Amino acid sequence: MKNTPAAMEPSKSLVVTAAEMQAMDRRTIESFGLPGRVLMENAGRGATRLFMERVYRLAPGPVAVAAGRGNNGGDGFVMARYLSQMGIPVTVYLLASREQVKGDAAANLKLLEALKVEVIEMPGDGDPDRHKNRMAHAACWIDALLGTGLNSDVRGRFARMIDFINALRRPVFAVDIPTGLNSDTGQVCGTCIRATATATFAFAKIGHLVTPGAEYTGHLRVIDIGIPGHIVRQVDPAQYVIDGPMVTNLLAPRPLAAHKGTCGHVLAAAGAKGKTGAAVMTAQGALRAGAGLVTLACPAAVQPVVASKLTEVMTIAVTDRERGFFDSGAGREILAAAEGKSCLALGPGIGTAPATVEAVTRIVSNCKLPMVIDADGLNCLATAGMPLKAGAPVVLTPHPGEMARLSGQSTAEIQADRVNAARSLALANKAVVILKGARTIVAGPDGKCGINLSGNPGMASGGMGDVLTGLTAGFLAQGLSATEAARAAVWIHGEAADRLVREKGPWGYSATEVLQAVPGVIAGLVRQPGPGKFEDEGIA
Repeated sequence: MKNTPAAMEPSKSLVVTAAEMQAMDRRTIESFGLPGRVLMENAGRGATRLFMERVYRLAPGPVAVAAGRGNNGGDGFVMARYLSQMGIPVTVYLLASREQVKGDAAANLKLLEALKVEVIEMPGDGDPDRHKNRMAHAACWIDALLGTGLNSDVRGRFARMIDFINALRRPVFAVDIPTGLNSDTGQVCGTCIRATATATFAFAKIGHLVTPGAEYTGHLRVIDIGIPGHIVRQVDPAQYVIDGPMVTNLLAPRPLAAHKGTCGHVLAAAGAKGKTGAAVMTAQGALRAGAGLVTLACPAAVQPVVASKLTEVMTIAVTDRERGFFDSGAGREILAAAEGKSCLALGPGIGTAPATVEAVTRIVSNCKLPMVIDADGLNCLATAGMPLKAGAPVVLTPHPGEMARLSGQSTAEIQADRVNAARSLALANKAVVILKGARTIVAGPDGKCGINLSGNPGMASGGMGDVLTGLTAGFLAQGLSATEAARAAVWIHGEAADRLVREKGPWGYSATEVLQAVPGVIAGLVRQPGPGKFEDEGIA
């Protein structure tokens, strides 16, 4: 059964790792004194509400609970109790013996006996196969097999149980996280439950929100189980969600006296022969973000082409002995042009010729402006093997391939743990990193990482990254910090594309159309007050 990426309901903005969640659970029980059994009861009760709303209504009838022997299974036992008390037929398939279940989970398993809920023990690897005929009659399933601590491939009876449930193509409800999903990376550990809906506890986990985990999670709801706020602050999770409310808080209405000189001046150094579109979209992105002025520096040979497409943008023709490409002297001219500007966007469409690499290294080493470095700007830095030592805030905007070149890893390694890949590059370079792709990551030099929830697969087309570079530079020029500019840009960029999906269809729209949709997105975030009402009744 194919699921759409996880749709997360409004909740607390923090996202946690398995270790962070375990630390909060432990401190809540040990130092705050809230018993683990209470947390389990809260979890099971909240999960049951979501199960009834999102899964049972799709397939009313006998419910099967696949449970492990740990606390995840204990949450499933609580759910089975609530369902039985509602008069719903429920059977628990325990992939262990009763004697192997300990602690709070054992206490909740014992409560099922008084309700005469059938519990079928399956401690052997071959046991799931022996119960296939009976299990096939369940109308829907609850996955309470394994929790968030999984970090190796699922094997044996657990793997066979997962594959059997998936093959039934019945609605499946996951408790905390679909079994088989790594909660810290979103990677599948051999095989994984494909859930219709998932109830997770206290906070979303990284694996729910990044790909491919989002595709296995289904509809996601965060259930409050009573973790005290002071304990959350003590643990201080290092991940968060980037969503509309966050971006709304970043953008303030403009004062009535605002003018182009108070809204920032972006210098973009972009474009080369055959890639003038990248320069154009970068400059237009800065304008659409609200920059008061934009100047585009490009090779002299392509300046007439670029200028003809940019009515509102000033252009500078940079000397180009390479005829259409930045040469070694371009660095000096671009640094001179940077005087008096608010920020620099560097890299889209400039190529990676040796002379261009020399120009980029000179610019990055000497520029005192905040910078957004993208595309070939990043590839030039990777070619030069240059450590980033900028004198001002820097935003790096790699896609996974560019990230691999910068970090010395493979693209597969980057994609296997996107959050930590972005975090590592940000910490190493004391920069903000926007790792583009599905569920774009924004990592700050403080190690905090945001997971962007806007955007869609229709954005897989040329020019989208150039638009994002321009938007980021535009917000940076208007006074947002590097991290704030990155957050605003990635969410607004994705939301503009989401609007186009609603208007036009799932794909086939262009980066230019995304640009055109940006002001409408900003209008929905910022309520710009008008001037006071003026009345004149004339002379009586």
